Amino acid sequence: MKKLFLIITLIGAFISTSMAQSALNDKAESIIGTYSCKQGDDQFKAKITQQKDGTFTGQIIWVEKDRDANGNKILDTKNPDKNLRNTPCDQIVLFSRLQYNAKEKCWDGTKIYDPQRGIKAKVKVEFTDDGQLKLRGSILGIGESVYWKKI
Repeated sequence: MKKLFLIITLIGAFISTSMAQSALNDKAESIIGTYSCKQGDDQFKAKITQQKDGTFTGQIIWVEKDRDANGNKILDTKNPDKNLRNTPCDQIVLFSRLQYNAKEKCWDGTKIYDPQRGIKAKVKVEFTDDGQLKLRGSILGIGESVYWKKI
């Protein structure tokens, strides 16, 4: 009897968790908001907005360490686009034209920019069971995930 109760409890917890994740990933607009982010030692805030065409853009809006040793604002010097290398670190666009994929219940269809490395990678975005936003960037199948917390 105890085993049956334990199994039923575990199944209920699994269904509850799956439903919570599904609820966040079910609506394209769930992704809109401001997030607290960390990559390596860098802490920043990013804002995701929806554009008129229905796609989403993610942009850095605050960086904890935004000045160099001389007190100058840190710029996006590693950007492969030379025209964007003077962009202040707290204004960098990380991705644009991100699309909601209703079939997969995730966001994809674009690339994410990593200003630490100056590279762009294919991105897939989805909410985890605990409500964090998981951004999985990959190049040729090799990838890395970062997690953002909505604030």
